[in-house]
Amino acid sequence: MLVLSRKEAERIRVGDSIIVTVVRVSGDKVRLGIEAPPNVLVLREELQPHELAAAKELTTIEIDG
Repeated sequence: MLVLSRKEAERIRVGDSIIVTVVRVSGDKVRLGIEAPPNVLVLREELQPHELAAAKELTTIEIDG
């Protein structure tokens, strides 16, 4: 795991198309802004299992032969 220190308004670039910005630091909370292309799914970790299951349902196609 790469661990970086950033101040408010500083950014981190992930690959060519994802930018993570530290929007605000307040006490023990950090607000992040994430810029990513529409085809990149960005989720909070606690939502991931449910949201991924829903996304898979939306992308499943059945073809009767």
